[in-house]
Amino acid sequence: MSVAELPDRIAQLSPESRERLDRIFQLDVAEGRTDPPAEMHAWLRRQFGSVQAVERQAVLRVTNRWSLDGSLLSPLRGKRPVEDGRGEAWSRQVEQSRGDPFCDPEHQTPADTWGRVRGRHLVTGANAAMYDSHHGVMIFDEHDPLAYTHEAVVEMLHVGREWAERGRAADAAAVNYLLVWNCGPRAGGSVLHGHAQMLVGRGPHYARVERLRRDAQGYRDATGHDYFADLVACHRDLGLVVAEADGVATMASLTPIKERELLVVGRPGMDERQPSFADAVARLAVAARDALGMRAFNLALHRAPLGDEAASHGAWTEVAPMVHLVDRGDPASTASDIGAMELFAASVVGADPFEIAGQLSAAPASP
Repeated sequence: MSVAELPDRIAQLSPESRERLDRIFQLDVAEGRTDPPAEMHAWLRRQFGSVQAVERQAVLRVTNRWSLDGSLLSPLRGKRPVEDGRGEAWSRQVEQSRGDPFCDPEHQTPADTWGRVRGRHLVTGANAAMYDSHHGVMIFDEHDPLAYTHEAVVEMLHVGREWAERGRAADAAAVNYLLVWNCGPRAGGSVLHGHAQMLVGRGPHYARVERLRRDAQGYRDATGHDYFADLVACHRDLGLVVAEADGVATMASLTPIKERELLVVGRPGMDERQPSFADAVARLAVAARDALGMRAFNLALHRAPLGDEAASHGAWTEVAPMVHLVDRGDPASTASDIGAMELFAASVVGADPFEIAGQLSAAPASP
């Protein structure tokens, strides 16, 4: 199945499934028309398969009615050529950057006031240029940001959480935990050496996470249904859930923020260190690199505030832990993958979520 067939797929769903899908998503199909000159025809055939494909183009606009996440899914944009940046130029970049401060974190990075958390594959430090009062880095032993293992990703969730708990012990008001992983300079990593970042903040949760809580609560109040359960069910009905076990679903997003956004969604109240959730995140990160060929990506963990103090920051009982992972493109490319549309309007996406789901379903399991 492709995104172009989505309206037909929806029409074949049961009335219950169609009603649930309509509760969360609004789907509109638009058609763009062009009049290419004859001189372009040969190139269009080579690049897009036919001239007719460019003359009449279907674009699917999908909007989440509650979160207002919206994507313009254009299958034709997915046929643009994409170069693989994992060749000699990338290898040279990795080798030339060896010896950076993260290669010797014990002596070249500051420690947090509560010390460092050490694992088998990672060690933490304080961020030298903070953007909140408690902001740490989690540094992989492996220098190459793409050389992570399944075990190291699982450990990342455990070490990150231990860091956050120590931060909360030192500052009881700091309960809003956020873990982010900018894999590679293309994805915003200022140091090439593999590393993730952790924050524990005071007051309201970080804006996108607080918005998730409000969306889930608003959905419950308005419909009487569980937002996360229905979100997963909608993706399952459309064939976008690629793995599911113990209440944890891995899926290709129907409203990707950018190319090839993937989600891991747990149950409300679930701990992200629970084996089924941690394993799903690790499998996804490995498959993103090995099966989908991602060479730079962003990953974020959204979860409720830590501890009993969460009750004072809003009704978080509706919120399930959720991991977002999105491709950031070829590290060798000089073109940006986002522009004014992504910043100020809606994401324009060429990757087909159904093709991505198929590739992930066919990928060998890790480890």
